[in-house]
Parts: sequence; C-alpha cells; structure tokens
Amino acid sequence: MRTLYFDCFAGAAGDMILGALLDAGLPFEALQDALGSLALDGWRVRAEPVLRAGVRATKFRVEAAAAEVPPSAAPGAAPHQHGAAGHPHRHGDDEPGGHHTRADIRAAIDRSNLSAAGKARANALFDRLAEAEAAIHGMSIDEVHLHEVGALDSIVDVVGTVFALEWFGAERIVVSPMNVGGGMVRSAHGIFPVPAPATLRLLGDAPVYSSGIQKELLTPTGALLLTGYASAYGPVPAMRITAVGYGAGERDLAETPNVLRVLVGEAAAAAPAARVAVIECEIDDMNPQLFGPLMERLHAAGALDVFYTAIQMKKNRPATLVTVIVSPERKADITDILFRETTTIGLRHHETEREVLARSFVTVQTPLGEVRFKIARQGGRIVNAQPEFDDLARLAAERSTPIKDVQAIAVKAWLETRCDIS
Repeated sequence: MRTLYFDCFAGAAGDMILGALLDAGLPFEALQDALGSLALDGWRVRAEPVLRAGVRATKFRVEAAAAEVPPSAAPGAAPHQHGAAGHPHRHGDDEPGGHHTRADIRAAIDRSNLSAAGKARANALFDRLAEAEAAIHGMSIDEVHLHEVGALDSIVDVVGTVFALEWFGAERIVVSPMNVGGGMVRSAHGIFPVPAPATLRLLGDAPVYSSGIQKELLTPTGALLLTGYASAYGPVPAMRITAVGYGAGERDLAETPNVLRVLVGEAAAAAPAARVAVIECEIDDMNPQLFGPLMERLHAAGALDVFYTAIQMKKNRPATLVTVIVSPERKADITDILFRETTTIGLRHHETEREVLARSFVTVQTPLGEVRFKIARQGGRIVNAQPEFDDLARLAAERSTPIKDVQAIAVKAWLETRCDIS
C-alpha cells in the first residue's frame, strides 16, 4: 500500500507541503501543467533548493508573473521575507493574482485537468475552508470575506497538493502531531495568538503541540490539507521507505530546520487479523422448521456468520452441521442459545483468525431507481462492489423486468459513477 508520512516537527504550510512532495520526486513540469490548467492570470510558480539550518530542502513559491524574478537562489541564500511569522498569511491584494470568489475558484477547478475525483476533493477542501471562516466570523458562507479561501497562493497550494497526492498514488496518509508554534500572528482582522482562529477551527481533533518557538508554524492551509487527507495520526507507520522529501518554510529558524518532511513508501505489514471463535454441532433429530428461527436468534446474539451444511451421520442418517462464527467474548452467549434452542447434547469450538475487507454502503442512481451497493476496500482501494439483492428484487417487481437485467443496469450505473466514490 503506497503510504505517505508527513513529519510536522516544524509545523506545515501549503507551500511546504508542495515543496516536500517536489523534493520527494514529483516532477515540477507536471505540477506546473496541472496548475496552468486553472487558467488564472497574473502569476507563476517556482521551485528552488535552499538550506534550512543545514538541511537541504525545496522552496516552492507563487509569484506575480510581471514581477522581476531574481535568479534561482543557491543553497543557503536568504529567502524573500513576507512577514514576521514563520509561514506568514498572505491576505493583501498585492499578492499575485489578488483574491478570487468561491465561484471563481469552483469554475477554475472544474475547467482544470484534475481527475473527476481530484476536482471533487479540491472543491470539498475549499468548501471546508469557507465554512471555517464563516463560523469564525459568525456569517454565512456567502457573506464571509474569504481571505484565506480567495488568496491565489492558497488556491495553488490546495489544487497543487490534490494533484501531487494523486500523482504519488497515495493510498494511506499518516500525519505526525503538528507543531503549531507560539506567539502572535497578524491577520486581516488584527493580531491573534497562535494558532490562528482558522487554523484551530480546521484542526478538529488532530493532535498538536507547541515546541515553544514564538512564530506561527502551522498555517490554515497547512491544517486544511493535512487534516483533510490524514487517515491516521501518530508515529511513523511500518513501511519500506522509497523516497524522502523536505519542503522549506519561508525563513530560517534558529531553533530547528524550518522544513516539513515527507516519507514515501510501501506499507511493510498488514493489520493484525481479528480473533474469532468457531462453534459447531451436528443435529440429526430436530424438526427442520426450527432451523430458521435458530439462525435469527444466533444473529441477534452477535453471531458474525451462521451457516448450515448437509452431512451424513452414523447409521446413514441425514443431518445438519451448524457452524457459528462469533467474537470470542460472545462465545458463551452463542453456546447457551445452541443448547436451549436445538436438540444437540454437545458442541465443539476453537479460536482462529480472520481477515476481512473494510465495508460500506453507497446508493447508486440507476435508470430504474436507487440501488444500494456494498463496497469492499483494501487499504482504501475499492476491490469489490455488489448491488444489494433486495433492491434488485424490488425494482424487478416494480418494473416487471427480469432481475438479471436489473442487475446488469445497476452494475453499469455503478461503473459510470465509481470515480465519484471516495
């Protein structure tokens, strides 16, 4: 499973994320083409090698296209200064491209060459950012002045990161606890303590800390992207590392290298299998009508699976093998039901392991009506999708259509809409 680990020991910002991904192998030309498809005028992007406290890193920049661009800085050259904070906010209209409305941003994303899933992801991230700003200012999304949402550098950072993570084929993203920094930060609404209000709103329940550095280390865009993609938080997961990238912040810090580190690799081990108990008994002297209610009671008591097998017992008597799979802690409940509800006088059990795919349900709109699909995933990747038979049977009855035809129509609709399922 392709896994990316973001090590946020010096915080994170949108440009640091893109710098780290470029440093880890993302081709700059591919990123440039993806961003150019937004068709927004007046800006250009640049990436250059820099040193941060002795660590070589890649600095990603968004600049005004008409501005005089200095030669690429050599490692160790002094970076451009944009403010007092470690990764300062850029709210002013003097920034490249000025500000754009939410409608402008949606139109730009929709005409870009991002995949359908990438466009949906980028729009969802901007919606979340707008909701955070609106909640902070006590306004509706339509009323709020979208400082962070409309700044061109934020648009580039978000869309660029969506493209980059698709390019890497990231199946799982793990993020370390994030260093937010300290002190005060200046925004369009005044001076606030770190973390800034928008950053706090976007963090949710993500783990954070402050190392005591009196600068803003985690920006709203950085918080948006990392929490929007993280499937887990914590230490480096078990993985075989294939690439490492360092994305540089705006200035050199005395206390620590001002970089975001990303580790790219393949998951080294699967999740541990779950323990289950298997309980069995053979029955050759019970009214067959009782097997139906028995199965219902076993499922109601927590059985994970129940199935019957036709067998032949001594004296050539036909019989039924009852097999129940259950979590070990429910074994006593199942044993009690088998003794109470059947004619068996003995049973056997053992514990074993099982591996199951993560499952969820999505509703697919077909030409005949809605059909629920059970989706199975492995490592976040969809490996199986099956329509619910009850839904197929209902539509077949309503439309007087053979159920096999309804199934074919439903599967076709699923295949056409699969790219929108995340």
